[in-house]
Amino acid sequence: MPQSQQNRRPAAQAVPLHRKVTVLGSTGSVGTNTLDLLASDTQKFRISALTGGRNALLLAEQARKFRPGFVALADESEYRTLKDSLAGTGIACGAGDQAVLEAAAMEADVTVAAISGFAGLKPALTAIEQGNILALANKESLVCAGAYMTVAAQKSGCDILPVDSEHNAIFQVLDNRSPESVKRLILTASGGPFLRKSRAEIADVTPAEAVAHPNWSMGAKISVDSATMMNKALEVIEAHYLFGLQQERIDVLMHPQSIVHSMVEYIDGSILAQLGASDMRTPIAYALAWPERMPTTGDFLDLTKPQNLEFLPPDELRFPALALVREVLKAGGAMPTVFNSANEVAVAAFLDGAIGFTAIESLVAAAVEDAATRLPAPENLEDIFAVDQEIRALTSERIARMPKTRL
Repeated sequence: MPQSQQNRRPAAQAVPLHRKVTVLGSTGSVGTNTLDLLASDTQKFRISALTGGRNALLLAEQARKFRPGFVALADESEYRTLKDSLAGTGIACGAGDQAVLEAAAMEADVTVAAISGFAGLKPALTAIEQGNILALANKESLVCAGAYMTVAAQKSGCDILPVDSEHNAIFQVLDNRSPESVKRLILTASGGPFLRKSRAEIADVTPAEAVAHPNWSMGAKISVDSATMMNKALEVIEAHYLFGLQQERIDVLMHPQSIVHSMVEYIDGSILAQLGASDMRTPIAYALAWPERMPTTGDFLDLTKPQNLEFLPPDELRFPALALVREVLKAGGAMPTVFNSANEVAVAAFLDGAIGFTAIESLVAAAVEDAATRLPAPENLEDIFAVDQEIRALTSERIARMPKTRL
């Protein structure tokens, strides 16, 4: 949220009769769920622009259905497929990084930032400059450039609304009118598919096992992050920038059922929680319609059925990312970018079968330890992009030197 460093909740805006929406990353999991919601209320919502990664056929199908003014594909090699698929529709299209930024700059009341990874940073910043609402599903942007994004949002008047289920839950129950009354934020974590397994048991898990999340249907990268708890570590950094609290006041609690999506504890002992089904359409809908609410096409939580609400302290020996992220936030500077960039490269290598599962955490820890002794704090965005490129190269070199693992 803009003004988050002052612990100030975004001011509720008047909702236009027809809210124009741009979806950056419409072909991914969050993007397709967003379009599912938008299709349920075409009277209230209209699409300005859509962008995808490399799935030209799906992007073209979405464009034909929603009739945006412009669509863009990040992968230039698929441009011909996209253009041919939209022939005769009158829908303008483009491909490459600049085309994606063009889509992000189009007039919209709400821009959903759902491009995965560091690649979503520039489009998110471009959307912030428009001064409207940014529904942020790309946590990596805030992790790597949180200070720059919040300052840019303050300057433009952009409201950053979290789409991650945990941060969206906190946003719904956080009383920003009295920030001094907040004791701590509690991010809940399912623990993924390996919550009850030992370190020895997870050493040889396969990518197929790692992406088999017990509660949520997500993309491969975020599913692996959930299995390593790297996702929750990144969310601690995200919460720091969104809500303006130091990491000592941001806790993680294991909650295997994924019913309580996060909580806020107040100084009087009260704990307020947001509950719901494990369905991303609920937090997406809240961001799309805010400050109002809208009906969703998602699942609803049935409280008439027996519910086992189990809460456990996190095991940082089993999930070392949770301890490492505390050191990363304390160090500040380039460390959050190092943490994220090394993880992105390591997860991609694991999904390709090049490294083992626990090597992901080892590679991230090695990158952080090395960078802590030599990388100065970034002074501008160019420095952040330079750090990202350097850490990606160094992590790739480390992977190349490791014994090959085919899973």
